[in-house]
Amino acid sequence: MLIIPAIDLKDGKCVRLKQGRMEDDTVFSDDPVGMATHWVEQGARRLHLVDLNGAFAGTPIHGEIVTAIAKKYPNLPIQIGGGIRSLETIEAYVKAGVSFAIIGTKAVKDPQFVVDACKAFPGKIIVGIDAKDGLVATDGWAEVSTVMAVDLAQQFRHAGVSAIVYTDIARDGMMQGVNVEATAQLARDGGIPVIASGGVTNIDDIKRLKVVASSGIIGAITGRAIYEGTINVAEAQALADAP
Repeated sequence: MLIIPAIDLKDGKCVRLKQGRMEDDTVFSDDPVGMATHWVEQGARRLHLVDLNGAFAGTPIHGEIVTAIAKKYPNLPIQIGGGIRSLETIEAYVKAGVSFAIIGTKAVKDPQFVVDACKAFPGKIIVGIDAKDGLVATDGWAEVSTVMAVDLAQQFRHAGVSAIVYTDIARDGMMQGVNVEATAQLARDGGIPVIASGGVTNIDDIKRLKVVASSGIIGAITGRAIYEGTINVAEAQALADAP
């Protein structure tokens, strides 16, 4: 199980939001490339980037920063989400050296797009499922759909999706602990490997996820906790790696 540091980009800075509210942000760095370096030096084996402005705009806003990080660490897997609504956008990220493109809103509104993207970019597509009370949220979490998270996952079971990033919005950025039960259930019922996100607060969350990792949980994204020091990336990865 990978411990994946999150770098959320807003207005060129590295921030964390609470429950996805753009107005409720904490700036942790004005140097996202330097922040990427910091996590790599801590032993990160993958990075999770989110273009927050892009998620609301529906088109990438921080492409230059993402490209700069990918160029600096060409052998480091990077996954990027936020505003990915076209095959052209995915192609640009892949050419820049990004390993995985995360499709969120578009996966709900146009499921065929995910199928097409998987065909065009085999092994490089992740679906981001952000849920509130089990229902999928879209458009930077501004809208809540009537689609159940597990139903959406099952739609893509045979499409070639590499993984699902599952976020419990109620816990994201709130330091309240990860929703282990919902994450494990999605991994079991959805049939696609899951990366846990939202509320990963301390080493106990990593321990709890590790217990159910055999259900199909391949990673845990952590943001606010590593910035505020309640999780040490190297320590968490060592725990995740231990037999």
